[in-house]
Amino acid sequence: METPVFEEIDPASDCDCPGCVHWRRVLPRSTGGHPATTRAVILAAAASTAFGAVHTAPAFAASHVRARPGVPAVDEPDTPQGHKAPLHGPGGRPGAVKTPTTTRADIIRRAKQWVAAKVPYSMSAYWDDGYRQDCSGFVSMAWNLPGNEWTGSLGQYGIKIAKDDLQPGDILLFHNPANPEQGSHVVIFGGWTDYTRTYYLAYEETRPHARGQATPYAYWSNSDRYVAYRYKGLAGATTGGVPATSEPDTAKPQSPDVTPYPGAAYFGPGANNKYVTQLGRMLVERGAGRYYTSGPGPRWTDTDRRATQAFQQAQGWRGEDADGLPGAQTWTLLVTGKGKDIGATGGQTGAAGPSAPSSHGVPGYPGRAMFRPGASNQYVTQLGRQLVKKGFGKYYTTGPGPRWGEPDRRGVEAFQRSQGWRGGAADGYPGPETWRRLFS
Repeated sequence: METPVFEEIDPASDCDCPGCVHWRRVLPRSTGGHPATTRAVILAAAASTAFGAVHTAPAFAASHVRARPGVPAVDEPDTPQGHKAPLHGPGGRPGAVKTPTTTRADIIRRAKQWVAAKVPYSMSAYWDDGYRQDCSGFVSMAWNLPGNEWTGSLGQYGIKIAKDDLQPGDILLFHNPANPEQGSHVVIFGGWTDYTRTYYLAYEETRPHARGQATPYAYWSNSDRYVAYRYKGLAGATTGGVPATSEPDTAKPQSPDVTPYPGAAYFGPGANNKYVTQLGRMLVERGAGRYYTSGPGPRWTDTDRRATQAFQQAQGWRGEDADGLPGAQTWTLLVTGKGKDIGATGGQTGAAGPSAPSSHGVPGYPGRAMFRPGASNQYVTQLGRQLVKKGFGKYYTTGPGPRWGEPDRRGVEAFQRSQGWRGGAADGYPGPETWRRLFS
């Protein structure tokens, strides 16, 4: 059966009067607005035709897509998509379902090109390579498909795989057949950020532009409805995927962007440039995702310093050689995928900062980044032992240990509730006041 053609509409008007509802139903490509406005456009077009005008098309030339107001992160992803279509440009024509051969390295390379170019999100515009600038066009481009697919048709180019089989170049797809515009989305899996497999590097096309960032598995919303797929035309791979007993090849990028070292002036306090972003993303791929609560981004922060220092210490460097500022050797190891990953040695795998920092004026409090899914450091152990000492250790079956887990969160939540806190103040994640009271 032929795949149904689908097109999602992003109404230009939120008016719910009967007139607007009617005209949105019968004129899905109208420019929106109140019925009076719509009727004026129609009358103008009709009048132009009656008088023999030949330039009536511009009345409807404006794209029906407009940027919607920002949607909170807890809601559905704001990623409506265009319908299935051939490549937009010379030679682009519909064809049968094909799976051109490609490699994982090429998939990630193509995805990174859009991310680096910050291709703007659009469900009607096409990039210079012929692919539509929405989430499904992004995956069509990365998989090098012969046309622009949508979330309802991408699955035919891949096979379903298990979470444990995910490797860079695979996708996580959610298609909502009942209402495709509500939540439907697709991202490219770029590798796990750490050994807990709770966060991964996601490459995606979303508003305002293509990005790559650490993302909770499977996604920020509708997590249980995403399905993992592997491209059928993957060179050197079997359709059955990788055995569940083997580890995904995510420790070292297969074909990283070999960017020359830009110089020490591009890193450190006050720096704000694309190389800081690239550094952060490479560090995340090498196990530093636990340090980033958001980003990585172009502005240098202490998070970048600590993540860099952790990578340097994983190489066995100490003192000035592990100062958290990337030199030429650090950069070379990252862009070529060489050296040891963070946590790969028996050395320090947690925080790379001072042993007893002071945050928010609270002695010993290391900051919220130390207590989040995937975190593993000495402060988690310190926190757990203090919870046990204070009588809030009933949730531990073993430990406490350095890896942040649900027993730690529930213990913290119980302590916070004992202080009379409710709601967001008792979320199970220790802030400076929780830390101060717990250790006072």
